[in-house]
Amino acid sequence: MSDPVSALNGASFQGFAAIHEIGPLGMITLRAKGVKALDKAIKAVTGTKVPAQRRIEVNGDRACGWMSPDEYLLIVPYAEVRDALASLARSLAEEHHLAVDVSDARAVFRVEGERAAEVLAKLAPVDFDKLEPGELRRSRTAQVAAAMWEQDGGFTLVCFRSVARYVFDLLANAAH
Repeated sequence: MSDPVSALNGASFQGFAAIHEIGPLGMITLRAKGVKALDKAIKAVTGTKVPAQRRIEVNGDRACGWMSPDEYLLIVPYAEVRDALASLARSLAEEHHLAVDVSDARAVFRVEGERAAEVLAKLAPVDFDKLEPGELRRSRTAQVAAAMWEQDGGFTLVCFRSVARYVFDLLANAAH
């Protein structure tokens, strides 16, 4: 197996807020609705409960975010994605579900500093003053889809890898 490479090789920018590409990060899209074993399956992989609507549950370097009524984003260390998928397959073997490794299809950024919310507010139609701790917001960052949440004094933003350079440049320009 080759070494994983993030979309922008750890690009960073320092303006009135700091922008850093994080990666590689293990991400699994889990589609399941009305599944009896869902709570147990997610807890086994992330150590979290199933998040409520528009919420993210974080447990160290693991998390589970609500993406839609039947979709969750599971975050685990990159090297543990294969084991996490196997765990989900075992836990949900008798249930209708879909679990897919999307780690290499996504780019992840951190926006940090006292004015981090200001950077994102320039780009996304989100009222960051009202964004609660643990709230996950799916929105647009300029012209592309993104998911974002506040964590550890900054924000994490996930987008498609194919638009990583565009999103990084947007963030850097907004923090300039």
